Amino acid sequence: MNTVKLSLILIAAFAITFGLSGVAGAFHAGGVAECMGCHNIHDAKSASSLLAGSDVSSTCINCHGAAGASSYHIVTPDADMPAGSPPYNRTPGGDFGWLKKTYTYSPRTGTTVTELGDTHGHNIVAADFGYNADGTNLTAPGGDMDATQLSCNSCHDNHGKLRRLADGTFSVSGGPIIASGSYDTSVVPATGQAVGAYRLLRGDAAQGAGTGGKVFTAVFNAVVPSTYNRTEAVTPTRVAYGKGISDWCATCHADMHSASSSKMTHPVNQGLGTSVTANYNAYVGSGNMTGTSATSFDSIVPFQMDNTTDFATLKAKAVNNGSVSTGPATSDRVMCLSCHRAHASGWKHMTRWNNEGELIAVEGLWPGTDSPNATAALAKWNLGRTVAETTKAYNDKPMTYGSYQRSLCNKCHAKD
Repeated sequence: MNTVKLSLILIAAFAITFGLSGVAGAFHAGGVAECMGCHNIHDAKSASSLLAGSDVSSTCINCHGAAGASSYHIVTPDADMPAGSPPYNRTPGGDFGWLKKTYTYSPRTGTTVTELGDTHGHNIVAADFGYNADGTNLTAPGGDMDATQLSCNSCHDNHGKLRRLADGTFSVSGGPIIASGSYDTSVVPATGQAVGAYRLLRGDAAQGAGTGGKVFTAVFNAVVPSTYNRTEAVTPTRVAYGKGISDWCATCHADMHSASSSKMTHPVNQGLGTSVTANYNAYVGSGNMTGTSATSFDSIVPFQMDNTTDFATLKAKAVNNGSVSTGPATSDRVMCLSCHRAHASGWKHMTRWNNEGELIAVEGLWPGTDSPNATAALAKWNLGRTVAETTKAYNDKPMTYGSYQRSLCNKCHAKD
């Protein structure tokens, strides 16, 4: 009898893993993963939840930090990024490996700057992999989230209960999750079915979608191409961002968004308007405003598609082959991720481009300490990075801006 039961269990596991049951075959598959992938009921490292790692983020990195730039990998192992070598994952959210990269350089004569690695992103606590709490910010900038409690499940629901139903609404019940809802290839659920929320991100806690330390009051609507951890040397990876992005971020960074805050912050979640839209669509690079809206999209400076929640609309814009290159309309919106990456980036304050120097490119080149071009090798431009590190920080995007290119704030503001 025990042999029969074991055989049935193995067949069921095989069916779920390889798609014989009719649901997606990925480990998470849009919802809760196989229990034993994260928990160990007899030999766990974490007593509180019987986790396979000593804490939540370490458990996640066991899989998401494996060697090789492949799909869901977001943490380059330390051994694979020695001094001068960048993290190799090129996901839209960035690679947490940048948190291990500290740079020292001289931006001007007589001045030496040390740029700590933990300034490059969200400092998740993962003891098994040497990731520690932010050494400067005791709480989230603009909020009260305890930095020592920041883990992967502060943002992601490790059990993935939040789901998009057939009518486009979100819930934690109302139909089984049949697949991920994150991709341009994701199925549209039929009545009585559902797909998972984007990237298993937490949502409106009023629906019981968990908190991870904070109570979320927004849902993050987005769709990404099914192949997204990839070089952008030829074509960009375009994530279709919809309603709720900045409101979702405000869960931890409330004062960065509040009009009543004493902090004077960049506006978010508002229409770009006529002037900014015109700048974005015309901007090619410093000194060049000859572009058109048909080809103006830049994955380094993305925008939110108005306030849309329509799954089909988002899927149509999530491409990686360059087939959708249109820039924004006046009703499209600026959001937190227009300037920042979600995990970590190669630049201070997890920005998408270098905001610490006057020029981000010189003589048509990405700068670096090892550049054969004497100008590009100057410390005032390279900020201690090698050419490979600078290039990878832009996901291999070719330097197609101006020969002397200034900050990409100018993509919207055109002050150069």
